[in-house]
Amino acid sequence: MSGNAVRLQAINNVEAYVPPAISFDPTEAPGEIFGANVFTKAEMQLRLPKSVFKSVVATIEKGAKLDPAIADSVASAMKDWALSKGATHYAHVFYPMTGLTAEKHDSFLEPVSDGETLAEFAGKTLIQGEPDASSFPSGGLRSTFEARGYTGWDVTSPAYILENPNGNTLCIPTVFVSMTGEALDFKTPLLRSQQAMGTHAERILTLFGHKDLQKVVSFCGPEQEYFLVDRHFFLARPDLVNAGRTLFGAKPPKGQEFDDHYFGAVPERVLGYMMDTERELFKLGIPAKTRHNEVAPAQFEVAPMFERANIASDHQQLLMTVFKTIAKKHGMECLFHEKPFAGVNGSGKHVNFSVGNAELGSLLVPGDTPHENAQFLVFCAAVIRAVHKFSGLLRVSVASATNDHRLGANEAPPAIISIFLGEQLADVFEQIAKGAATSSKGKGVMHIGVDTLPALPTDPGDRNRTSPFAFTGNRFEFRAPGSSQTVAVPMIVLNTIMADSLDYMATVLEKAVADGEDFDVAVQSLLTEIITEHGAVVFNGDGYSENWQIEAAERGLPNLKTTLDAIPELIKPGAVEVFEKYGVFSERELHSRYEVRLEQYALTIAVEAKLALELGTTVILPAAVRYQTELAQNVAALKAAGVDADTTLLQAVSAPIADLTAALGVLRGALGHSADSALEEATHAQKALLPAMDAVRAAADALEAVVADDLWPLPTYQEMLFIL
Repeated sequence: MSGNAVRLQAINNVEAYVPPAISFDPTEAPGEIFGANVFTKAEMQLRLPKSVFKSVVATIEKGAKLDPAIADSVASAMKDWALSKGATHYAHVFYPMTGLTAEKHDSFLEPVSDGETLAEFAGKTLIQGEPDASSFPSGGLRSTFEARGYTGWDVTSPAYILENPNGNTLCIPTVFVSMTGEALDFKTPLLRSQQAMGTHAERILTLFGHKDLQKVVSFCGPEQEYFLVDRHFFLARPDLVNAGRTLFGAKPPKGQEFDDHYFGAVPERVLGYMMDTERELFKLGIPAKTRHNEVAPAQFEVAPMFERANIASDHQQLLMTVFKTIAKKHGMECLFHEKPFAGVNGSGKHVNFSVGNAELGSLLVPGDTPHENAQFLVFCAAVIRAVHKFSGLLRVSVASATNDHRLGANEAPPAIISIFLGEQLADVFEQIAKGAATSSKGKGVMHIGVDTLPALPTDPGDRNRTSPFAFTGNRFEFRAPGSSQTVAVPMIVLNTIMADSLDYMATVLEKAVADGEDFDVAVQSLLTEIITEHGAVVFNGDGYSENWQIEAAERGLPNLKTTLDAIPELIKPGAVEVFEKYGVFSERELHSRYEVRLEQYALTIAVEAKLALELGTTVILPAAVRYQTELAQNVAALKAAGVDADTTLLQAVSAPIADLTAALGVLRGALGHSADSALEEATHAQKALLPAMDAVRAAADALEAVVADDLWPLPTYQEMLFIL
């Protein structure tokens, strides 16, 4: 079948789409199934001896050290529960530095001497596994021949059942470390960082008179943006299949100019998909809260409620798996790439961040009079200091070859890390900088002018969608993370730099109290110091404006525009010092991540470059040459008949064909490069491969605009974005 025939068949298949039959009772209440496939505390309480249950809960809620003696009891109960759910296998699920989820499945059934089988799952098996670590990225921590790696049970993240028509699997969230104890994953440093942050947050709360504190943790509420395209189109686009984004594609006549997609009515097919995914998420205990159309056509968003950062990170990985699986069931493909389609809004994963515990709630709630809420002001000031002092680490936490396509455009925050506080808090901290805060701007009332509508209360400040780190009422929203990345990385950085700020502030206040200084006076002095030294990071204006680039430079704020600009932040002395001080990363672990980041950057671009060369050479150029030949033959026939032939169209096709041929030659040559280091390879990818790919794309997209539609082989933007 010719390329164009595949494209036309894909369109016909979309038109013939029939929604899958509903496989569940539509009257089923969400509460009936929430957590049905999770080994929850309630399930543990039913199945475990009281002493064992109390020990497990103490580890989960209070951070107590896990007692290995209880492992056999927990394993036995977990096995019985899993078998009752139809599980045939168990898997230690971990999160290597690929950014994806990894798992190794083992059967519960063990053969015995009489030819029978017995379901076995011992405590030692629950606590520790041993997957082969040789083929996972290690950045030099392990040699290829050194294969031993360990998974370790993370009791704070509940086990769950992953359903499959061919058999269910018990999934156990774990850490993944080398035999020397060095982290090969994201969960280990996330747990370390959360522990460090909580320790110093509790010192602050103790100074404010709180006693018998529950463990303070960070909370995360990630908003996931994604695209949906019909799977027939997806399979007809090798670039989408292999790279997750379109390497070619002319801008459609209509994009998002009308702003008609954002919060628009959800298409029936997509709504069915959303309902199906939400049901699966509920069964896994993932609290999906909000769904809506995003800005670009075919773009959507889901937002769960806040959870502990560790659980939120696990749930995010699971959410992406569920979304992709259910999309196939509905004849669609779910795209998490930050920029699958050029020229329209890209996708982020906004990380809403707060700290607190079940007893006190969020410690970033200002109240109606934040100028009087000293505890809130201390924690807010800790954020300001942390973001200003370690903005480079926050920038590198969201750096990737894929997110480079999105950051800095008028759709996402700039690469400059700044904080938006809003009018109320900005005013309070301005007062603090001058000596003391004595007032707070209050809420207002909006009268709409329609008698049947009530007066609406208004907040004392607006929101800022151009800020990478914005205060949004009871939390900070980090808007720079990309849609495909794990939220663990920004949360690791946030926890660590907050540990540094809270440690510093607690030390200052503890010394002041020990010296007999009035506590309120000490707090005021500390807040004034912090906002004076670190207030440059606060910016309430338009982050998209060119003037901000100039002003930010004058303020001394770094502008790390690309991933290669940002990656070195990982191994700067200040980064090594803060991560080692709080036990999150050793210097070796940081250097390993530096190497892995460079390798992944170079590999991502190299794959795209090879795809661009292949598609340009074997798909786009042949289609264009066929059309050129057809035009040339027509011109020749007309001339032979004595007719004055117009060659304008032939010239319009021939020029970009020549450009494409030349650009493909340059790209082919650039792909022949060899490098001696990961940095050299990554630099070559940025300096040579990306410009060469851009030139190939420019010529190919120009051809799409002039080649006859019946010859064009790839599904177009107007088809993929608007036919669902």
